[in-house]
Amino acid sequence: MLASLQNPLALAARALIALLFIPAGFAKIGGFAGTAGYIAAMGVPFPELCAAIAIVVELGLGLTLLVGWQARWSALAIAVFTVVITFIFHAFWNVPAEQVMQQQQAFFKNIAVVGGLLAIAAFGPGAWSLDARRGQETGALAHA
Repeated sequence: MLASLQNPLALAARALIALLFIPAGFAKIGGFAGTAGYIAAMGVPFPELCAAIAIVVELGLGLTLLVGWQARWSALAIAVFTVVITFIFHAFWNVPAEQVMQQQQAFFKNIAVVGGLLAIAAFGPGAWSLDARRGQETGALAHA
């Protein structure tokens, strides 16, 4: 029974994960100065460049993940991005005691999202994707 749901579930997985990134990318465009300021406040160098990279990853790669174009590579790139930003912005071991639980939840939520992204990278976007329509859905990452 689950095999018959594989493609709708793969689409739902891509859509739900993309829903986390695409609106965040749009919000960063609208609030670019604030985003860059927050990045700078966290001690990250080149905050404007980092904000632009975040927009490209969240909005650009989020959209490619959603439609399933180069989905394996998109998922892998978003996963790497998410791991990096998680250690920078949710370092629960470096915050005051009253912030630990909130930052720890955000940290592990992001790590769980990385798990979903890695599953898409490993198993592909499913038949309901642009990659499948182009005949690139199956095979190893090197063939995607």
